[in-house]
Amino acid sequence: MPLHVPPAPAPALRSVLAALSSPTAVREARTPALLGAQGPATPELPLPVHVLDAVTPEGLSATRLAGWRFLVRCGDRAVAAADTMLTPDGWAFSHFFEGPYITSTERALRQAETMQQPYQPRLLSVPSLYMLTLWLHEDCAADGAAGHPAATDLLVPLAPAPPGIAAHRPHRVAELLPVLTHRVTPTRLLGSPA
Repeated sequence: MPLHVPPAPAPALRSVLAALSSPTAVREARTPALLGAQGPATPELPLPVHVLDAVTPEGLSATRLAGWRFLVRCGDRAVAAADTMLTPDGWAFSHFFEGPYITSTERALRQAETMQQPYQPRLLSVPSLYMLTLWLHEDCAADGAAGHPAATDLLVPLAPAPPGIAAHRPHRVAELLPVLTHRVTPTRLLGSPA
């Protein structure tokens, strides 16, 4: 089934296009793959980046939109990504980066395209675990910038995943949240007052 990629805000896309056309922004990004790219670089697959700020013992979660991420494609592959952020003046380019999450995101998106059910792809960051997942939201018509993970949505941990969590294995939110809850809950040391 095809993925229903939500449209990015037009100012976010314009800010990335402006950064890609700026030799200074590309040079200062310190992304060798982007600097050495042959041919035009184009931003594709805009994904809203949500941050999971809290996982409660009940499994309830609070998320917030942190920005939009575009994969930057040169030729037949993504060589970098461009992040945007919301400022008081609207959407603005934040930075370019490269690394394992670029290829892992592409792999997870290809994997999601083979699933029987259509999904809206998003990214979900879990900063307390240094974890990034592809969030496959069941409501394809939803605003990509809003909402929270539904129990039946899928989360696909991207590589590198935290120890004990398999990368590229889809998990229902209802199954993965208890694991995350256990991971982020501080353990008490014997005899400590905390």
